[in-house]
Amino acid sequence: MNRVNESNFSPSPVSRRQAIQWVMAAVAASALPTRSQALPRRAAASRPSGPARPYGVDPDLMKTYEAGDLWPLTFNDAQRKTAAVLADVIIPKDALGPAASEVGVPGMIDEWISAPYPEQEADRPIILDGLAWLDAESNKRFHKPFAQLATSEHHAICDDICFTRAAKPELKKAAEFFSKFRSLCAGAYYATPAGWKAIGYEGNVPLTKFDGPPKQVLDRLGVTQTVS
Repeated sequence: MNRVNESNFSPSPVSRRQAIQWVMAAVAASALPTRSQALPRRAAASRPSGPARPYGVDPDLMKTYEAGDLWPLTFNDAQRKTAAVLADVIIPKDALGPAASEVGVPGMIDEWISAPYPEQEADRPIILDGLAWLDAESNKRFHKPFAQLATSEHHAICDDICFTRAAKPELKKAAEFFSKFRSLCAGAYYATPAGWKAIGYEGNVPLTKFDGPPKQVLDRLGVTQTVS
């Protein structure tokens, strides 16, 4: 399975530079109401045990928070492995940058679904039930959990659910999970320095040489550039 842009509905390979176009669409889509239907509930989707403290209206931006500092994380070991492998299927290591798991994408998704906010709470059962479905489907087809499959076997499953409009009726919910996971995966990846580099985003860096505004602009404004 290649990284894909579902909005274009084409199974051809898509580079990370092209993928950023649907990352922005994913951000907008994440604000839409979550459908009440879900995958068969094979995973507990309740809040992790322990206190959960939202950031509040005045977070301490000078403090570095470690994973789990503000709320308990959700993934168990098996879920974490499955999420890491799926993230790397979606964004594998290539000439443009490291794989998703190498820059902490699975951890970001764990943080996301563990957060005590309505949007994240709505995403939690979608992700947990979807990861459970992946392992169940992997055992059904190949007699191994998803994390232990060969690359071709990963693709065989993901190719069936990577387009919601093309998925068979019995796989629609799994395809909706894949779409949600892919959006979270891409959003996390392209928020990292490696993701910025992959799409050519330089960020707030000083220019090594600046000769001032173009002469035609200065002429139009009727001003003269003074060189110190």
